Amino acid sequence: MQPLRQLMSALRQLATPQACLFTPADLRPLLPDQTDAAFKTLLSRVVRDGLMTRICRGLYLYDPSLAAPSQLLMRAAIKLRPLDFNYLSLETVLSDAGVISQIPMNRIMVMSSGRSSLIRCGAWGTIEYVHTQQTASSLAGKLHYDTDHQCWRASVAQALKDMRSTHRKTDLIDWNLAHELV
Repeated sequence: MQPLRQLMSALRQLATPQACLFTPADLRPLLPDQTDAAFKTLLSRVVRDGLMTRICRGLYLYDPSLAAPSQLLMRAAIKLRPLDFNYLSLETVLSDAGVISQIPMNRIMVMSSGRSSLIRCGAWGTIEYVHTQQTASSLAGKLHYDTDHQCWRASVAQALKDMRSTHRKTDLIDWNLAHELV
């Protein structure tokens, strides 16, 4: 079987609404006989032919209809840093709770044990990783698991603490509402 057909056949079997994002490392075992150069060329061809969509460097989306746009960025954030401790916080959590007046459009803020960086994901938006030295054990009870986005999410109190510790602007925060929720 040709490598392109072999890859697409495997993806049709593997992809689900919860697992539609793939890194080259995820896809490489599907074509073990290909050289690295041939594999990279094949990935470029798959994107060029519209069979997969490149979200950002090192991340590909198979069948956009499987992914809910609101969940795609968070799943991408987790997929890009699978070995780091990541959780939604800062303006993303405060906006969802109605504590800040502006809604960050197509942008999520993720506290991460990895380094701070901005990852642009084209039409889907931007992932902003903000470094934290806090550990999962030190945040027990301050985070909850968001089943919709399949990630950890800070409480409003923790998001406010993260805002202060990262020296972010707090002028948009409705402090009366924030104190009610904390």
